[in-house]
Amino acid sequence: MTRFFHGAATSTGRVRRVNEDSYLVLPPLFAVADGMGGHDAGEVASAVAVGVLERYARSGPLSVDAVLTALDEANRAVIGNAEAVRMGTTVTGLASLVTPAGSQLMVFNVGDSRVYRLADDHFGQLTVDHSEVQELVLAGAITPEQARTHPRRNIVTRALGSDYVVRPDHWLLPPLPGDRYLICSDGLTGELTDEEILPLLRAGDQQQAAEALVAAADEAGGHDNTTVIVVDVIG
Repeated sequence: MTRFFHGAATSTGRVRRVNEDSYLVLPPLFAVADGMGGHDAGEVASAVAVGVLERYARSGPLSVDAVLTALDEANRAVIGNAEAVRMGTTVTGLASLVTPAGSQLMVFNVGDSRVYRLADDHFGQLTVDHSEVQELVLAGAITPEQARTHPRRNIVTRALGSDYVVRPDHWLLPPLPGDRYLICSDGLTGELTDEEILPLLRAGDQQQAAEALVAAADEAGGHDNTTVIVVDVIG
């Protein structure tokens, strides 16, 4: 079984009054959910989604089908929740799977929260944002730099709670000892570039890195809630 060390931190930021982010750090599952801005009770949506994922994390070894089923159930739970209307949430994360071929890692994503990987000197985003500006970038209409300040940069095209059919992306990766994963809401990437994130992610242990990243996002403006999970693969 793959082992992990992890750290996590979250902040409401300097502008918003409520933290609509929720997160889960319960090996074999790590996840960040960002309640959709502009929707009623986004904090309820993210908490509902994380609650479903937590139940699956506690139920035993995970498979690809189990994680996808958990996301589908989380979607239906958000839609069916009576505490608020028009609520939704992103969800992204990392799951450790037990397969006939051995351990694997599953990265999954719905929305514009992100998963990054730092492997030796290679650092990059693993997930693809489900957002209007990402579609414009892929179409060549704007550059990634322009996407950071585009007026529609906060419009997501997929989220839990927005449709009865959830369409998560997922990828399978080998669990390589020494790899460090960053799971974050867009409060981090909205304030810091990848070049600014990298040295903070490298510095210190998992908890120190998570706290440093959240503090840097707040210092850079803190316009949104920010949640960060840092996970190291041990072996």
